Amino acid sequence: MAKRSKAQTEQTINQIMDEALKQILTLGFDAMSYTTLSEATGISRTGISHHFPRKTDFLVRLDERIGRFFVASLDFSSVQALENSWMQALTESHYRAVLKLFFSLCGYSNSEIALFRAINSARETALLELGAEGERVVNQLLGRSALQLLTQVNDMPKVQAA
Repeated sequence: MAKRSKAQTEQTINQIMDEALKQILTLGFDAMSYTTLSEATGISRTGISHHFPRKTDFLVRLDERIGRFFVASLDFSSVQALENSWMQALTESHYRAVLKLFFSLCGYSNSEIALFRAINSARETALLELGAEGERVVNQLLGRSALQLLTQVNDMPKVQAA
């Protein structure tokens, strides 16, 4: 078998990462798997695991992209605009998926993903644009978001076992 060029390898990695990001934002990180990625990309599970040996490797490589996506939805022109844009973004499933991922990583021992860039970027941007009040608002919004996400999970209809 002919050796793949560096450009072909990079193209394959980007294809895997694009699909991983899509699945993280639609299915959620827990539901994304080497099998779902393989089915969507046509790349074998072995091929995917060659480039991403651990599932958390996806988060390490996608952290910056997820962070940019998260912050792009927010308006840092004022504290009120930040609150309004955050709550509006929370109505979108992609945004909720990023927050769910953040909350699932809280307390995670892998130092490469311990500071999830999406939340850190929002906090830093709020501090830069709005000062300490902006940072405080992001922290409050995180708490409100956690409660809202928990409420949504608890409000879902229960499936009866057969």
